[in-house]
Amino acid sequence: MFDMHEVLTVTFTLFAVIDIIGSVPVIVNLREKTGHIQSGLATLVAGLLMTVFFFAGEQLLNILGVDIHSFALAGSIVIFIIGLEMILGREFFHIDPDPKSGSIVPIAFPIIAGSGTLTTIMSLKSEFQAVNIYIAILLNLIFIYVVLKSTARIEKILGKGGLMVIRKFFGVILIAIAVKIFKNNLHI
Repeated sequence: MFDMHEVLTVTFTLFAVIDIIGSVPVIVNLREKTGHIQSGLATLVAGLLMTVFFFAGEQLLNILGVDIHSFALAGSIVIFIIGLEMILGREFFHIDPDPKSGSIVPIAFPIIAGSGTLTTIMSLKSEFQAVNIYIAILLNLIFIYVVLKSTARIEKILGKGGLMVIRKFFGVILIAIAVKIFKNNLHI
């Protein structure tokens, strides 16, 4: 059952899809607006979402009458808008000033456990053993928690200018990811 090669493959796949490093500018911006990010809460909620979709994602979407492609399309639109915010410096989503809700939306969902992450988790089940996928999810959650706890340090190291460059760069990356998810799931 346990296979270290599978764990590493799935871990790096999820790491690339979640892209928590690329989300640091969004998280710093959100922290500036709300005053505080609850790293533990955001990680816990993201972990719960990933776990629910790992075990019952397709069934949950079926109950709601939503297919996986529609879910991915909707998530890609949200990711696209977040990317636009990063590039244009305009706020489309009005953030609730309560740090608790800001830690959940948009950090836990859709930044960490967005449609790309959740659909990836469900699709990985067809190729890899469940235990290896779940270990990879846990490893990613640990890394996410560390990054969320370290955003102030990361901001100090990069400075405002460095953060702005990374924000614009990863805004373009987010838009590209959104377009890819949209294109891959658009079945007309």
